[in-house]
Amino acid sequence: FHARFLGPGELGFDVGAHVGDRTASFRRLGARAVAVEPQPRLARLLRLLFRRDPGVARIAALVGAAPGEAVLRLNTRNPTVATASSDFIAAAEGAAGWEGQVWDAELRLPVTTLDELIAEHGMPHFVKIDVEGYEAAALEGLSRAPRALSFEFTTIQREVAYACLDRLGALGYRAFNACLGEEMEFAHAAPVDAAVMRHWIAALPHAANSGDVYAATEPARLTA
Repeated sequence: FHARFLGPGELGFDVGAHVGDRTASFRRLGARAVAVEPQPRLARLLRLLFRRDPGVARIAALVGAAPGEAVLRLNTRNPTVATASSDFIAAAEGAAGWEGQVWDAELRLPVTTLDELIAEHGMPHFVKIDVEGYEAAALEGLSRAPRALSFEFTTIQREVAYACLDRLGALGYRAFNACLGEEMEFAHAAPVDAAVMRHWIAALPHAANSGDVYAATEPARLTA
């Protein structure tokens, strides 16, 4: 799936790298990777997995709208939903499918931006953003459009997805597609514009839960 976005020698940013599955996918394609993961336990795992790989740069920080610090709220039973967004936690409270999720610890961590990562590592050919409700904040820190980009959305926070679409439109993206869950299959046979994508997200049943929106400067990359 990622071969449509990355090739040998190119650069991918894995923002919210978690256990490194996307980073590993980038490397199998021969692309270099910048793996950004703020959670200490997961950052240690990434160090173990990729410490001998010169093609992977590991960054232990949050990605947001501006440099500084922010509080990361941890779900110690489910580390994949750690978030810097208090609105995300509020939206999950009482929502169907999110029962039993508790954010029971927090850390104050450094915040970098996509622009800062670009200045340090170069312009990526593809950026994947999965930061649990903090996606719009991450995109605020991006001022130039990579060739392709994805962001996660959830049905408990559709307004975050709309804000991301607005930001990507301001950056010049006009072609979009999406995948539900972890399917890695496009929902649309051909790329659609932002208005169609917004309507599609709005029409999803709550049980759809989550997915990823993809944007590209070359629409052919988004054809199923």
